[in-house]
Amino acid sequence: MTMAAQMPENPLKEKLARGDLVASMIVRISRGPEIGRIAATAGLDALYVDLEHSVLSLETTALICTAAREAGVVPLVRVPQIDASLICRVLDGGAMGIVVPHVESAEDARHAVACALYPPQGRRSAASGQAILHYRNFPQGEANAAINASMFLAVMIESRAAIECIDEIAAVQGVNMLFIGAGDLSVDMGLAGQPTHPDVGKAIARVLSAAARHGVAVGLGGLAGEQALLAHWVAQGARFISTATDLAFLSRAAADSVRFVKGLGAVDIA
Repeated sequence: MTMAAQMPENPLKEKLARGDLVASMIVRISRGPEIGRIAATAGLDALYVDLEHSVLSLETTALICTAAREAGVVPLVRVPQIDASLICRVLDGGAMGIVVPHVESAEDARHAVACALYPPQGRRSAASGQAILHYRNFPQGEANAAINASMFLAVMIESRAAIECIDEIAAVQGVNMLFIGAGDLSVDMGLAGQPTHPDVGKAIARVLSAAARHGVAVGLGGLAGEQALLAHWVAQGARFISTATDLAFLSRAAADSVRFVKGLGAVDIA
C-alpha cells in the first residue's frame, strides 16, 4: 500500500460534497466508547461530542472519537469557544472535525480555521503519531497536508450578528459548513422557544442562499422535533441534520416503553 493510500479521508466531507443527506447525533452524557458503535448500528453518519454543554473530559472525548471512527461514524467535537489549545488537543485525540459555536464574523471564522489547520492554511501545532493516522509516522509535510485536506470545520450561526455578515463568513476558506443553531438563534432574535417562527425561517433562508453562493454545506440543529420543517429546509438545500442528543434518544425510548407497560394495566383481561 502506498503512503498516499494510507492517508486519512473524511467520509462526511465526501458525502456532503456529493449532496448526500447526512444524519448526526450529539453526545452529551455517554462516557464510554460504546456510543460510537451504537451510532453506527443506528445508521448515523456522524456524531459530535459536545464539550460546550457537558462535563465530558478530553480523555472520554478521545475514546468516543476513536470508537466512532473505527465503526465508520465521523467523530466531530463541539468546543466551547475558539480556543487553539483545546482544538489542537481534541484533534490530536482523534476527532475528524470541529464544530465552533457563536461565530459572528469572518474574523471569528478565520480564527477557527487557523486553529484547526496546519500551516500554511492555519497555525495548528504539529505532533507526530496522530490518532487519525493510526499512530503511524509519515513525513511531516505530507501528513499535515493530508490531515488538512480531511479536516471538517463547521461554524455555528446562532445570532443576528452572524446573519448580517453571513456572506463574509461563508466566503472564508477552510469553512466547510454553516451550522444553524435554531435554538440560540431564536433566543438572540427575541423569540426564545420559537425556532419555527417565520423570522427565524427568513434567517435560515439567508444562510442557505449564502452557502449556495459560496459552495459550503448547511447544517440544521435545534429542529429535531419539527419533521415537516426539516423536510422543507432539506428541500431547500440543507444537508446535515442534527437528530438529537444521546440523552433525548434514551429518554424518548424509555418513556415510550413505560407508556406501553403502564397501558397494559388499563387493558380489560376479564
